[in-house]
Amino acid sequence: MKAFKKVLALLLVVATLLSCTMFAGAEEQQAEAIGFTDEDFLQAKRQKLVNCNGEEIRLKGVNLGAWMIWEDWLCPYEGNLDHYTVLYVLEERFGREKTYELFNTYMDNWITEYDLDEIKKMGFNCVRVPFWFRNFYYDDNGTKILDENGEWDFSRLEWVVKECSEREIYVVLDMHGAVGYQSDAPHSGKGKSCGLYEDTQQGERYRELTDELWTEIATRFRGEPAVAMYDLLNEPMCDVECGEIQRRINNEFIYTRLYDTVRAVDQDHIITMESIWSVLALPNKIFKGWDNVVYQVHFYNDSNSSFNFMAFLMKLFFCNVPMMMGEFFPHGDTTWENCFKTMDSFNYSWFLWTYKATGHGMWSSDWCLRGSKDGFERVNVYNDSYEEIARKWGECIRTENGFQDSGHYDRNVKDFI
Repeated sequence: MKAFKKVLALLLVVATLLSCTMFAGAEEQQAEAIGFTDEDFLQAKRQKLVNCNGEEIRLKGVNLGAWMIWEDWLCPYEGNLDHYTVLYVLEERFGREKTYELFNTYMDNWITEYDLDEIKKMGFNCVRVPFWFRNFYYDDNGTKILDENGEWDFSRLEWVVKECSEREIYVVLDMHGAVGYQSDAPHSGKGKSCGLYEDTQQGERYRELTDELWTEIATRFRGEPAVAMYDLLNEPMCDVECGEIQRRINNEFIYTRLYDTVRAVDQDHIITMESIWSVLALPNKIFKGWDNVVYQVHFYNDSNSSFNFMAFLMKLFFCNVPMMMGEFFPHGDTTWENCFKTMDSFNYSWFLWTYKATGHGMWSSDWCLRGSKDGFERVNVYNDSYEEIARKWGECIRTENGFQDSGHYDRNVKDFI
């Protein structure tokens, strides 16, 4: 009997130890799977970004350019074509349904979980995700793209936010191309088409649809800690021939409207407005009553002195808001080292342009972290068959298949992460 009790006691001890081990293992797995929590939600406090614990967070990230909105020099197709033209040509040839099947095939393969893992490994803590209205509308008239349940389809943004949250990578949601287009530059989706500001019935319709789109985005991601901020408009008034005063008037008008649109449904997320390259392009937030905002610039200067002066000037004029370099590239005599050291000294968050590209020579370019290999196949949207385009935009454009490390990270970036 005593022997039996000893065996029973021993079995209970073993069972307890196994239970504790299994519980600890499950707890560890759960901790690893959590990703971001509510404590990671970012706010703009004076000149800094802080989480809910009051810890300062500087965003150091990279743009996911050429994924949801395309530029000819970055993307695997031939010709000097903006995204609107590519879609128009394909729709004329194959119809809307088939065209968007190709569009989705491209997006399914251009950025995958593999890429987000690579970005995390390199030490970046944020991605800026450029998108345009044609990811959500079939046309300029507000015809919504619906999912299989008949609901407005935002699955692409929801996917990237979810995957980034699990990896503890923040996301900046960047409206690169608004309905009606906010610049004459082709990177807004369609060149020479700046209709968002027009004082016409059509211009007002564009603004209503842009309001609708931002309302839906802000509603869906309200309370989501992985979303660092809403980037209301990429490079507004870019390439538009007008004076800085007119640029300021237009930007103040549209940003005031969009700020109010977002704040009507989301009081908590940071909103970023882009001054791009001129201190005159934005008002001081004090006079607008804007709260929890970040001001953003994009510098492509030709010298270190020019880059440093403009970075200082922006910081001086807008000393009451955090600053962010949403895109930058050192042209001319400007150096990467100078750019990073200057941004460090002025406490800028920053984002490289861009993660991945297919232009000639991109396999060793400082424009991207991953460049296409020599001999990369490109689509001819006018002549290639549907099947050929689907193949060229299929698994062969996945980073692990058709791309290589450009060396940019090791040469210029890793010492400043």
